[in-house]
Amino acid sequence: MKQPLFALALASTFLAVTALPAQAQQVYRIVGPDGKVTFSDRAPDAKTPPAQVGGGRASGPALPYELQQVTTRFPVTLYTGNDCAPCVSARNLLVNRGVPFTERTVNTEEDADALKRLSGSTNLPFGTIGSQQLVGFSDSEWVQYLDAAGYPKQSQLPPNYRRAPAAPMVAAKPATPAAAAAPAAPAEAPRPAAPSGNGGRTPSNPAGITF
Repeated sequence: MKQPLFALALASTFLAVTALPAQAQQVYRIVGPDGKVTFSDRAPDAKTPPAQVGGGRASGPALPYELQQVTTRFPVTLYTGNDCAPCVSARNLLVNRGVPFTERTVNTEEDADALKRLSGSTNLPFGTIGSQQLVGFSDSEWVQYLDAAGYPKQSQLPPNYRRAPAAPMVAAKPATPAAAAAPAAPAEAPRPAAPSGNGGRTPSNPAGITF
C-alpha cells in the first residue's frame, strides 16, 4: 500500500531534524601562548602549554570578557617587600579572589625612593586599584574598593592563567666597566737655557754667537 506523498515528506523532515543533534560536533575555542585564537573539533590536551600572561595582567581573550573589562579600567598593582607580613596578606587576598594584578618589589634604596615619589611614603604594602591608592593593608578596605571596581567576589580566572613573577620597582642597571686609566703625559723635552742678560757674550765669545 502506498503512503500519500505528504506523509512521506513529513516523515523525511522529522528524521532529518532528529538526526541533526547526533551529527553536530562541539567546537572548542583554543587560546595559544601568543594569544592567538583557533577553533577545533578536538578538545585541547594536557600537552597544550598554558597561556602566559605578562606583568600580572591578562591579555586579550585569556580572561572572561567581564573580568577583562574590569582589569582594563581598574588595573591592580601591589608593591611589596621582604619580611613583610601585611604584604603577604594583601597578596593572598588578591590571589584567592582571582584578581589579576602586577607585583612590584621594593628592596633597594632606589626602589624606596621611587615608591616615595609615587605614594608620598615608604610604607608597605602599597596598592593601586585604578587611580585609587591604598597604603598599608586592611582587609575590609581592600575588599570595599575591589567590590566598587567591579571585581567578582569569586575567582573567574581560567585554569591556564599564569601570573607573571614579581619584578623590582626600579630595574637593576647593568654594571659599567671601569674607565681605562688615562695614559701618562709624555715627559717634556728639556728647554734650552735662556740666554743671559749679556746676550750670551763671554770673554771667549765676545760677539755672543750661538751654535
